[in-house]
Amino acid sequence: MLAASNALIKVTPGLMIWTLICFFITFLVLRRYAFGPIQKAIDERRDRIRRSIEEAENARNEARRLLEEHRALIGQARGQAEQILADARKVAESMATRVKEETEADRQRRLEETKRQIEAETQRALQQIRAEVAELTLIATSKVTGKVLDDSDHKRLIEDAIKDLDFSVLERETVS
Repeated sequence: MLAASNALIKVTPGLMIWTLICFFITFLVLRRYAFGPIQKAIDERRDRIRRSIEEAENARNEARRLLEEHRALIGQARGQAEQILADARKVAESMATRVKEETEADRQRRLEETKRQIEAETQRALQQIRAEVAELTLIATSKVTGKVLDDSDHKRLIEDAIKDLDFSVLERETVS
């Protein structure tokens, strides 16, 4: 009977009843004054944690949305930059082509103007040579014949002298 020798293990009905009464009174007091506020604090903490998690999830979703928006804007900016570069290249090419065309047109115009000047100068020189040949022919004729010729004789002699001269050789030499 070792078990009965310990006072804590002995069943004592009066002590048992008082222990149960004290337990129920403590339970009621705790239930009324402690469990409510503790449960309220736990519920409030649970709600704060839930709201914090929701806010964090909303912030994460907002950050993702902003990141996607940022990426879209960067892509759009790159596209616009490429379009601007392409337009600038087109403008530069068209300006280069236009400048080249204008330069070529100016060169052609100057070349034509130079050709016209050369042609006019050649014609003037040929006219001067013809006049000098005609004058020399008149002088030579009057010295050879010893008489003064009238205008019709002069014209005939000049035309005969000039007809025999080949001015096309002179024209070819000046053009080359």
